[in-house]
Order: sequence, then structure tokens, then C-alpha cells
Amino acid sequence: MPGLVSGVAGDRSGSPDLSRYYAQKIKWAACEGETEALAEATGHAKDVRCGKVRVPIDYADPRGGDVEVAMIRMKSSASGEPRGSLLLNFGGPGGPGVSALAGSQKEFGFLSKGYDIVSFDPRGVGQSDPVSCGDLGTDPLDSGLGDQSPGAVLTELRKAAKVCEDKSGPVLPHMGTVNVSRDLDVMRQALGDKKLNYLGFSYGTRLGAVYAAQFPKKVGRMVLDGVDTLTEPVAEQSLVTAEGRQTALDNFLEWCTGNPGCVFGTDARAARDGMVKLIHDMDEMPLRSMEGEEFTGQDVVGVLSQALYSRQAWPALSQALGALLADGDPRALIRMSGGPMGGADGPRVDVPMDNMSAALMAVNCADDPDRPDAARIEKEVGKLREEFEEASPVFGKSMLMPVLLCFGRPAGTDFIRERVRDVKTPKLLLVGTRGDPATPYRWTEETARRLGSQAVVLDNKGDGHTGYLGSVCVHDKVNGFLLYGETPKSGSSCPVDTRAQE
Repeated sequence: MPGLVSGVAGDRSGSPDLSRYYAQKIKWAACEGETEALAEATGHAKDVRCGKVRVPIDYADPRGGDVEVAMIRMKSSASGEPRGSLLLNFGGPGGPGVSALAGSQKEFGFLSKGYDIVSFDPRGVGQSDPVSCGDLGTDPLDSGLGDQSPGAVLTELRKAAKVCEDKSGPVLPHMGTVNVSRDLDVMRQALGDKKLNYLGFSYGTRLGAVYAAQFPKKVGRMVLDGVDTLTEPVAEQSLVTAEGRQTALDNFLEWCTGNPGCVFGTDARAARDGMVKLIHDMDEMPLRSMEGEEFTGQDVVGVLSQALYSRQAWPALSQALGALLADGDPRALIRMSGGPMGGADGPRVDVPMDNMSAALMAVNCADDPDRPDAARIEKEVGKLREEFEEASPVFGKSMLMPVLLCFGRPAGTDFIRERVRDVKTPKLLLVGTRGDPATPYRWTEETARRLGSQAVVLDNKGDGHTGYLGSVCVHDKVNGFLLYGETPKSGSSCPVDTRAQE
């Protein structure tokens, strides 16, 4: 397949010359703006540095321009030389790694005894040329769905896809995991590591699996926690995600209404209805800033999508929603999303409010070779809307949009389905959580079978999305594997751990 050669320079086969990318050295400096503020809030701003690495927009034609990938490093606390870097991907697709690590240094402090802890905003995400689809979250398809002709529906889909293209720029067609994996290898070299040591959560497990297939000889110690599917089409993935996010929201509202001062009161069912009404009302009448920027109900959905899976973020989310409902002030929610901020705290970083959802859509479309034909869209769109609304009255609309808008884009790669299998790497540790609301345990089993004999499964009997931060047992076994090479026996399990959930 074109663009998958892993060499660092041109060769006789005509592979593009990538030597200037692989020869980079990262210049680390003090973080600024929102990243610095997040780090200061943890009390560890002095321990982190930020930098950038350049990667080609198109690996098949590196002359076509570059993307600057934003990175962050938490220096190792080892008394001697660390064993290298440990790269983290926090999931998504579309999750920013720079702000995530800046705000969660304590959680990875033990791993810093052996590694420099590094994360990054993947291409098209956060501070790395963020993509956007503008205000498509308000459902641009309503005008087309009133007419039963396939042409009207397809026209609206193509218009919507063109809006994304215009607002995102040249990086949009090159957003898939195959390209992010190649970026990961450039980062590995720029960090000075012979092997990639890696911890990926949720979507980050797909990225890790693709890297293992593309660069098997460069894999060091790799953990995949909350294992994503490598085979299911966008529609199935999106429906599972909508259901999982709704479960996470219901759990949050149950927790919130059980604590004094919850802005939604004390009744969890009424709180759920109140959340649906809030989003509907804000879509109808968005808040508007002094600069004229709108904050819609779908913007709230975007923030919830990022904040809900981390239980540690629930108190801050509760306070931010309280400020929104009581005072009409969305600034705390915007800060949680990594959206546009600025002023006295540092330079403005313009990350579109819809960046996470736009990036999720771009990556999932690029990773999926399936494209429905016109007749199927016209026939099934009504049924799909009902299924997604039933799965989640809050997230259903936003998760259906990526399914429909893939139609307006070129068919994605078949590399992941066809070639990510039977990898020839060192042992890979896969963590699956039985009660995971976003990545069902069967995906761990399916992915392990695809990756082959090198995949070792750790069965976490608990709940929550991913296991490392929700189970002391998983935490210890992952640390043992990454720091000391202690590989659990395949089929090992961790019990439900109530201590980690307190």
C-alpha cells in the first residue's frame, strides 16, 4: 500500500525521502497559556516541558507541506538515566494528549520512575492543526430529510462534507490512524528512542495495534488498555460509543445528585431529563460571548464527551455545569474542553469547540473502507436516527453525524482490517474491563486473536472505561510490565476494586 514504507530516506524503489523528519531533535521549553495553567493547577508546572515535531501532511508526497505536532514531556524522576520515553495516547479519536498529561501528572508519577512521560496532540487535534466542521452539530441534514428522494439527502451530506473540508484545510484527508502511527515513529526517533514504549487508552489501543503492524521491529513495551475494535464499521462503533457515553453520563448524574450542591438537584431521573432539555434549549438559543462566538448545546455535548470517562474530572464537571446553569457562564466548560481561551493567563490558543467530534469523524472515516450507496442512505437514515436517539438522547445525534458524513468522503483504508494481524513483536499487554461502557470486553478478545500469540490479555472484572486508573491491581500489573518487563500470564484477572473507585 502506498505511504506505508518505514524507511527514513529515499531508496531504489522510489520511496519518498523522509530523512529530514527522522533527523529532528525536539527543542523543549516551558509550556505556555492553557497548558501551563493546567500544569500549575496540579502543582507540577516546573516538571513539564513542551515542544513540537514536524511531520509531512502526506507521507507519499512530503513536499506537500508539514504539520507541527504539539508534544509535552514530564521529566523522569529516576536518580540515574531513565530507560527512555513512554508515549501516552489518551484516546478519542480526537483526544488532546498535551492538556491531558498536563492535568494528570500525579496519575503517571510512578511510571516516571523509569521513563520520561510524553504525550502529544495527534495531527488535526488540539494544538496540532485542529480540524473543524463549524456548526454541523446542529444537524445540517434536517432540510434534506424532509424530502424522500435520495438526491436531496445526498446533496446535504455532500454540502456538510464540503464545510468540514473548507474549515479544516489540507490535513483533513490525511487524518487516519495509519498516518498518526507514522507520526508516532517520527516522534520515537526525535526522542532518541530505539524502541517505542507505549501506553494507549481506548482509541489509543487502535493506534498502538496499527503501529505494531507497521513497525514491528520498533516495538518496545506496549500496553493497550480499553481495547478498541479493528474490524467493526463506523456505524457499529458509533452506536456502541453513544451507548457508552450515555451510561457514563447516567453514572455521573447518579453521583452528582447523591452529593450536596448538585445543580441538577437530588433526583437522578429528573437530572437526566434536565440535561436533555438544557442541550435542546441551548441548540435553539445558544449563548453568545462578547466576541460574538456561540456556545451551543452540541458544544456542551462535546465537553461531556471528553470529561465523563474520567471519574477524577467529575467534581470539576459538576462545578462547570453549575456555573452554566446558574449564571449562564460557559467558561469553565470551555476550559475543560481545551477550547478557545486567553487573556492574562497567556496567549490565545484557538482550538475549535467541535474539534474533538470533527477529529473523531475524520479518523473513523479514514479508517473505514465501507461507504453506503445512495439508496441505502435514503432507506436507512430514519431507522438509524431512531436507533441512535434510543441509545442516547444526549449523544445520539452527535454520534450519528460521523456515520452519515463519511458518505461525503473518499473510502478509507483497508490496511487496518486486512493487515493488522499476527504481529511479530515482543509481548503486548491488552487490558479489557468487563464493565467498560465504551469498549466492550469482547473487543479485547477479538483484537487479541487478531494480533496473535504475542497478545497477552489481562481480564479486569471491574467497571469503568479502561482499567489503569480504576483498579489498583491493573495499575500494579501495568507498572510491572512497563517498568520491569513482568508479563502477566495470559488469562490473568483483576478483581473488582472498590478502593480505586472511591
